[in-house]
Amino acid sequence: MIALGRTFLAATLIFLYLPIAVMVAMAFNASPLYTLPIEPTFHWFGVLAENGPLLSATYNSLLIALATSIIATAVGTLASLALNRRTFRGQSLLKVLLLPPIAIPWLITGTAMLVFFFWTGIGRGLHAMLIGHVALAIPYVVLIVGTGMQTLRADLEEAAMSLGSTPIHAFFAVTLPLLAPSIIAALLFAFAVSLDQFVVSYFLATPGVSTLPVEIYTSIRKGFTPEINAISAIFLGVSAVLVLIFAQLSNLGGSRDRR
Repeated sequence: MIALGRTFLAATLIFLYLPIAVMVAMAFNASPLYTLPIEPTFHWFGVLAENGPLLSATYNSLLIALATSIIATAVGTLASLALNRRTFRGQSLLKVLLLPPIAIPWLITGTAMLVFFFWTGIGRGLHAMLIGHVALAIPYVVLIVGTGMQTLRADLEEAAMSLGSTPIHAFFAVTLPLLAPSIIAALLFAFAVSLDQFVVSYFLATPGVSTLPVEIYTSIRKGFTPEINAISAIFLGVSAVLVLIFAQLSNLGGSRDRR
């Protein structure tokens, strides 16, 4: 049984990572038709540097994802504090209402946002995509930060205030540092949700103004080009570096001094 489990795990990992490995390898292949053997080259990265629409879409995606992660994390953290530290009428209903935006298919959400934005006069464009991405990311932030708050002891703030600290000072000096890992995780998750969002961006994009997923989808419809492999390899490399840096700074999986 152990051998069967290891075989299944290995097959699952191969199934997940082999397509990514092939994509990265093809980004460095001289042939535009993906012929073998691979002839190493950086040609497609040079072609990518001259692909204006793809670079513009990448800039838009990064800009929206950065703004979304900051706004959604700030709003979601405050909402999580209110839901977990205060008692008020309708609190249970608000917690339940956090789940449908996550469970509802994004196709329905995108259609609803398109209709609502036209009805209210917001329209389409980068501003509409930013609003849509923030609305989608906030529930994730509330849940992640809320989960982190479940492990905190409320009496720590009370102890700080009993020693003369104000509620605001106690929050920033005691609660916020303890919540920092959850807040950072929520911020990264919100960034990933926004960067990877296709459906809502597709519905709210305007001609000539799109995000990277929408631009890749449009390019694939016209014909797959190796520049897509190149930019995907860049994103993969940057993501791996950021994960390693975060793991190092947060001592993820490291040992603690128990003296």
